[in-house]
Amino acid sequence: MEDKQEKPTNDDFMVPAILERQYIPPYLTNVAWEGFTFAGHEIKIVEATDMYGATVWPSALVLCYFLEKYGEQISIEDKHVIEIGAGTGLASIVASLMGAKVTATDLMELLGNLQYNVYRNTKLKCKHVPQVNVLNWGSELEEKFPKSSLCFDYILAADVVYNHPYLEELLATFDHLCQNHTTIFWAMKFRKENTNIENIFFAKFQKLFDMEVVYDLPTLNIKLYKAIRRCKINGYFTE
Repeated sequence: MEDKQEKPTNDDFMVPAILERQYIPPYLTNVAWEGFTFAGHEIKIVEATDMYGATVWPSALVLCYFLEKYGEQISIEDKHVIEIGAGTGLASIVASLMGAKVTATDLMELLGNLQYNVYRNTKLKCKHVPQVNVLNWGSELEEKFPKSSLCFDYILAADVVYNHPYLEELLATFDHLCQNHTTIFWAMKFRKENTNIENIFFAKFQKLFDMEVVYDLPTLNIKLYKAIRRCKINGYFTE
């Protein structure tokens, strides 16, 4: 009987590369940075040792691998993309290098580092100049991103659900930015200490969005989800 060859899993091609990365920026250098290669470009990311949001975490790499592998398939070029909780900006940079019209967002205290990374890695390399804006989840959403002018085709998010008190605001931000045609790509790392928080957030998220797993990486405890807004009929969400 002919042996059946096992189909490679997402773990096979992605996990070894991610596990080789260093996630704690080095202390013994003048500038703490890490180098990456995505979309045919070398990307240098400056990190900070004192802020979680200024470090490249594995979930961001999963999102970047997805964009690189399937960017053409999802027609990301010339599409309007916003990343929430962009952190160091790596995923926004990759999307920009692939031709998307990108807006990278995060808290004010992270904006300087985010701007530096985005602009130094995209200057004169991108079809569209990326934008970097402050976005406090759940705060002044209509003032800063009016519903009447929203046109985001994709929302990117990596590791935005963890042990913090702003999950209601995060859900409100997803809800506000997402239109009927918008697709969310959300990389999520599951942590045992956050199980109850994650379950509550997922239950609320699924009332608003249909979601499916794009990648399942058990070695890293990370899943990449694709989500779209659920349809409303007579004011009620359909099952």
